[in-house]
Amino acid sequence: MSQPNPHKDLDFLSDSTEDTSTRFVTFIGGSLRRFDLAVTTTNRFYGKKLVTDLQSGKTAILGTDDLDEEGYLEHVYGLDEEEAEEMRSFLYQVVGDAYFTD
Repeated sequence: MSQPNPHKDLDFLSDSTEDTSTRFVTFIGGSLRRFDLAVTTTNRFYGKKLVTDLQSGKTAILGTDDLDEEGYLEHVYGLDEEEAEEMRSFLYQVVGDAYFTD
């Protein structure tokens, strides 16, 4: 007897595997909020990093253009202004500019 195919109604647009690099960082700033972040470098996302707040489980794809956008970190990670500035200060050190190819 054959097993039912759980993927029969799925139309895959992409399905790939790649080696990535993840940096795990914990720090505390002047707000005394502890940040536990996983910053993943991948060949996807035009050079942006995949940044996960390990406490909340919230993840965003970030480049410097996103860090420059007012209120973005506050919105995505649920931070107040001071906390977001501390996170932004760290991320400017590790997140690069996005690059686009033809």
